[in-house]
Amino acid sequence: MSGRPTNEQRTGLLNGFAAYGMWGLVPLFWPLLKPAGAVEILAHRMVWSLAFVGVALLALRRWAWAGELLRQPRRLALITVAAAFITVNWGVYIWAVNSGHVVEASLGYFINPLVTIAMGVLLLKERLRPVQWTAVGVCLTAVLVLTIGYGRPPWISLCLAFSFATYGLVKKKVNLGGVESLAAETAVQFLPALAYLLWLGGRGDATFGAHGAGHAALLAATGIVTALPLVCFGAAAIRVPLSTLGLLQYLAPVFQFLLGVFYFHEPMPPERWAGFALVWLALVLLTWDALRAARRGARRGARALRAGADPVLVPPMAEATEDVRH
Repeated sequence: MSGRPTNEQRTGLLNGFAAYGMWGLVPLFWPLLKPAGAVEILAHRMVWSLAFVGVALLALRRWAWAGELLRQPRRLALITVAAAFITVNWGVYIWAVNSGHVVEASLGYFINPLVTIAMGVLLLKERLRPVQWTAVGVCLTAVLVLTIGYGRPPWISLCLAFSFATYGLVKKKVNLGGVESLAAETAVQFLPALAYLLWLGGRGDATFGAHGAGHAALLAATGIVTALPLVCFGAAAIRVPLSTLGLLQYLAPVFQFLLGVFYFHEPMPPERWAGFALVWLALVLLTWDALRAARRGARRGARALRAGADPVLVPPMAEATEDVRH
């Protein structure tokens, strides 16, 4: 953004900070749901998210997309695949936070843009610029250093990064808005999640209602915790440049990392600091290269406009603008 920001841009920035701030602080929420286990929390999140977005869509009268989607079996299949990958992502993240692995979970979202780039090369045959190759190489070195530091591969980080990168890849092909996409995905998740909760209740192992109204309300609030940041993200996405969103996305894992170190007091021996430092170096390289490419694209567009031709702009940081729903 150049010059003084407009009211629309300010609103977009506030919504962007709100969205990524909420995603960054969500590790404070999941422990409140104990003694519910990760799978029970995940099932409640699926059920209550559908209820929340269903009410929102009814209020907004935005249902036309649903009829079109039901007439397109290929898009329905892709929605099912997306729902499967985001289920893995949500489940691993909830388990990681409630098992004392907040720092390792934050690493997954630091390396997610780099994994997305690598998948673009391997699956979509995209060509990388030299700086992007360097960033990917530095990230691979970081994973090796962290593997030595942890005494095992950082599988939580890798699972979160690869599941979310795959989810983002599938979502691009579905081409639905954020709230609509969440409604479709949770509709796929709803029946299995509800069946699991009923089965758990039948066994007498459900925590919903067994630990007071406050705990039950917190479980129901998983729907709001899931959908509200997404609504803010949608408001930001239409008001601020893509490159700005690409930079704002790093707020979430930064907040998570700081919570893991300073609030949950997770250990950070020197080798883990070294691994994280390499990841941050890779992200600095990636961000610098993306901003440089954006400026070049803008200059080409300006020259094309002056010449009376149609501008061809390079989308800045397109790989880094997926909505992060932890």
